[in-house]
Amino acid sequence: MQLHELVNTIGQDLSRRYGERVHKLTLHGGFSCPNRDGTIGRGGCTFCNVSSFVDENTQVHTIDQQLRDRAGEIRRAKKYLAYFQAYTSTYAEVQTLKTMYEQALTAADIVGLCVGTRPDCVPDSVLSLLASYVDQGYEIWLELGLQTAHDKTLKRINRGHDFACYNAITQRARALGIKVCTHLIVGLPKEGQTENVSTLEQVLETGTDGIKLHGLHIVEGSSMAKAWKAGRLQAPTLDEYVSTACRLIRMTPPDIIYHRVSSAARRPTLLAPLWCENRWLAMTEIGKALDEQGPQGSSLGRPFHYIPPIFHSTLS
Repeated sequence: MQLHELVNTIGQDLSRRYGERVHKLTLHGGFSCPNRDGTIGRGGCTFCNVSSFVDENTQVHTIDQQLRDRAGEIRRAKKYLAYFQAYTSTYAEVQTLKTMYEQALTAADIVGLCVGTRPDCVPDSVLSLLASYVDQGYEIWLELGLQTAHDKTLKRINRGHDFACYNAITQRARALGIKVCTHLIVGLPKEGQTENVSTLEQVLETGTDGIKLHGLHIVEGSSMAKAWKAGRLQAPTLDEYVSTACRLIRMTPPDIIYHRVSSAARRPTLLAPLWCENRWLAMTEIGKALDEQGPQGSSLGRPFHYIPPIFHSTLS
């Protein structure tokens, strides 16, 4: 079976609800981060180097130009979500955000926004702005980088916020009808599968609408890279990641949407683990394991059941 038949993926969910394929178009808003500019810290999170997954050159282009460039790269879809991914995409004055978000929303064939940010950078004014788009019928996802629910680890990786902060903003956002996607990292220092399971349990207790799983990347330019080069830090193996990811997926209720079950980074920025360079490798192995062990939700006794999307014909 294919992965989307075992996991409630964002692609399949959007296809079912919109009647056709919907793709994310990644945008760079030129944002900074309070954990880099001195507001709450400097140097950023110890795992972070945004250039490992974002083309920094795109920020010199307007939002309109970026959307045109990205749409030209994808031929299979006619509808899109504008994804503000790089750095902290709510870290600006609300009027600046409004202008930028609405440049994206008013572009042709955009059905909504995905906004990547930190739990401590979403004031009520930003929540109100995002909620206003929900009220207009747009698909709005607030993507919160939690990474782990363990405060000791959050401090260790210089995250700059605690789990209570995530808990509070998630509940406020969801109360306004804003969907929340929670980002989690497998393989953080001094965390194993037990800690990962505990994190997911706490996230599920808070409530979430979506999850993104990432394997820990050791990337050039990050603080972790120094520890890895000195032999003080190990990156997760493919088998370790697949084992943990499958356990987390199987204990996730089937109505929660997985936006990602693995992640990739590019060399030469990527130092380890090199299996992360191939984004399909972990996905394929996770699919094989879930096919044997059971799909999303199966460890809860409420397994996900695949429903093929129905595409509306454009023929008259």
